[in-house]
Amino acid sequence: MSDFTVDGMETTPTATRPAAGRDTLPWPSLLVLGAATFVAVTAEMLPTAVLPQMSSGLGVTEARTGLLVSIWAAVVVVASFPLVRLTAGRDRRHVIAAALAVLAVSGLATALAPTYEVALAGRALGAGAVGLLWASANAHTADLVPDAQLGRAVAVVLGGATAGMVLGTPLASLVARVADWRVAFTALAVLALVAALAVRVVVAPAGAHAAVPDGGARPGAPAAPSDARQGAGPMLAVTALVAVLLVGHYGAYTYVTRLVEAPAQAVPGGVSGLLLLFGLASASGVALAGRLGARTRGALVVATAGTALAVAGLAVVDVHPVLGVAVVSLWGMTSGAVPPLAQTLILRLGGPSRRGTAGALIPVLFNGGIAVGAALASAAVAAAGVAVLPLPAAVLVAATAVGLALGARARAQQAGATGSPVPVRR
Repeated sequence: MSDFTVDGMETTPTATRPAAGRDTLPWPSLLVLGAATFVAVTAEMLPTAVLPQMSSGLGVTEARTGLLVSIWAAVVVVASFPLVRLTAGRDRRHVIAAALAVLAVSGLATALAPTYEVALAGRALGAGAVGLLWASANAHTADLVPDAQLGRAVAVVLGGATAGMVLGTPLASLVARVADWRVAFTALAVLALVAALAVRVVVAPAGAHAAVPDGGARPGAPAAPSDARQGAGPMLAVTALVAVLLVGHYGAYTYVTRLVEAPAQAVPGGVSGLLLLFGLASASGVALAGRLGARTRGALVVATAGTALAVAGLAVVDVHPVLGVAVVSLWGMTSGAVPPLAQTLILRLGGPSRRGTAGALIPVLFNGGIAVGAALASAAVAAAGVAVLPLPAAVLVAATAVGLALGARARAQQAGATGSPVPVRR
């Protein structure tokens, strides 16, 4: 019999499947890496959580303070690949811990900043550290588990990032209101240092699934999935498609508070209540993605199509509050499933030999999507108002779903033409 079975268009080495009923995930390591992503996302979004207080404290407009988030994204896009190359061959646990330590310095520098320019420099330093952190954490997650467990492992680590959006940002806002925005940044620095120590103490070294520094495989490591042996083309193609998806999604999400104003009036807590619902639905999407990791390609197509449908539905959320709640819930769940599914697929397509590249593509991809989507949405709103956003954003996301589906179909046809096993489902 063949050494491989294909599960929902994903090729998985039989040897890497865990024994029935046995949980093989390295939970302590994954939870600590999840804590690191919690700190990273909280750090990225912190200026938006303390926007009025920080603007007043630095003596600048809220628009200039908001730029600290955009500039952060730009630095991540520019710095991630050079920093990954600079640290190539080093123990990724040490790289992640060092990045968290630099993030702590960034948080403290921002907390003590006497001027906007000093705060900007501190934020730029933190952005570079977080770009390296994401790239290294993504790659090390894949190093810790066999391919069959990659989807679940990525979902666990990204659970921390989701918690950063759902809990970290609101908590920072509360700290700023009760105490001061500088206290919030100081708390961030402390959390980053604690996370750095935890990474050094708890996170396990790379296993047999990791690549060696020269890009080959470790002796005795399981064979790479067949997609990973086809070169970088499939990985780059999926990355490009997901980038388009993110432009559409984040273009709409940038103005989510304006788009859901009408249904929010009938919901307890108003817009804040709907945003909480979105966050909880996103968390459920991440959890669901972890259960579908063995069917990554097909699940990503479904999640993308669902996101397109939900974004299009934003055009009619004012028809009835129940419809608005349903659209926001669907949007949160499907868009929440996209990051773990996309990251799993990109890491899987990269394989051990391109793990560093795949890991760096992910923060560049997501931060680029945020920046471009927000910029295009701002231009559209300035020209025609917020009501124009849902349909073009949905078209971009739907085009991605079509592209991913065509790629999956081509992959299945190629497998059939070469005599690979017929796809099976578990």
